[in-house]
Amino acid sequence: MSEEWIADRMHLIDASGIRKVFDLAANMKNPINLSIGQPHFDTPDEIKDALCQAVRDGKNAYSQTQGIAPLIEKIQSRVDEMYHHEDRQVFISSGTSGALMLVLNALVNPGDEVIVFDPYFVMYTHLTRVVGGKPVFVETYPDFKIDVEKVRAAITDKTKLILFNSPSNPTGHVASEEEVRALAELAAEKNIALVSDEIYRSFCYDDPFVSPAAYNEKVIVIDGMSKSHSMTGHRLGFVHGPKAVTQQMIKLQQYTFVCAPHPVQWAGLAALDYDISGRVEEYKEKRDLMRDLLSDRFEIAGAQGAFYMFVKAPWGTGTEFCTEAIKNNLLIIPGNVFSNQDTHFRISYAQENPVLEAGAEILNRLADRKG
Repeated sequence: MSEEWIADRMHLIDASGIRKVFDLAANMKNPINLSIGQPHFDTPDEIKDALCQAVRDGKNAYSQTQGIAPLIEKIQSRVDEMYHHEDRQVFISSGTSGALMLVLNALVNPGDEVIVFDPYFVMYTHLTRVVGGKPVFVETYPDFKIDVEKVRAAITDKTKLILFNSPSNPTGHVASEEEVRALAELAAEKNIALVSDEIYRSFCYDDPFVSPAAYNEKVIVIDGMSKSHSMTGHRLGFVHGPKAVTQQMIKLQQYTFVCAPHPVQWAGLAALDYDISGRVEEYKEKRDLMRDLLSDRFEIAGAQGAFYMFVKAPWGTGTEFCTEAIKNNLLIIPGNVFSNQDTHFRISYAQENPVLEAGAEILNRLADRKG
């Protein structure tokens, strides 16, 4: 009867979406995998060396909760140079997912509303519900752009926070300066916390990245090296925002994650000086390759950044199309994992080009079946 022990909050979240996909894929042998949400390259050797050296140097105990001073100082210097906000404080988090959990716990009371753009990163809705908040969805179909008037219409006296992600997972949309500025100014006007998830900021292929922190000094930014430097397993992120908020997040980190992994923070220090421009160019070429291979048969919006495409299913629902793809040894993710709609599917082009080409060949063949 151990089921009786489960807290009510755990029934507010559901892992079934992605679980169903991987249940279907369980019997696949050497699948063509376009579902992976992480870079296809390994952590650069210089960063590995810094991590190993930190371990050898005995940096294996706890660090200060807010992170090691050299890493904080370097990031703080860059943030200050970029934004010139007197009240913007940096601290090091145990991954960006950890940072998201901290900020929602620090800011959201039970019953508070949190605006989420649909399609959304799956964690946003689940963690909002865990802390007792209510996700309020602002739809961005068909082009995934932010319509600030839709956001304004969604705001109520219970709205506490807006979760914003650009470049976006799952759509790859990179918000324009106009979109970002309008959203930042609306949040300031309404005195609503705006959390900007910038983990993919390095991967912008057509236009420069723009942060809402450039237009609103109270924006809370979550960032890290997981995607840019292929350090997803290292669990290292950082946050910057108003001290009143970051101090509460640091306090909560002390009693939860304690600190980011100490030796990994020294690896992060090395990562800050590692040039990833070659990898960014490589992913731009992969984006262009997939768009060229698929655009005749598929409707593709977004895809200006990150390493995802959120593609409209040419027939059936997104789930039906993905199920057929899996039967053909191609692993992709149905859009209803990331959305209240089931019209699209997500592919990741963080793969070697022969894998991308093989996946595109299957997708095109399935599209021609017309259901």
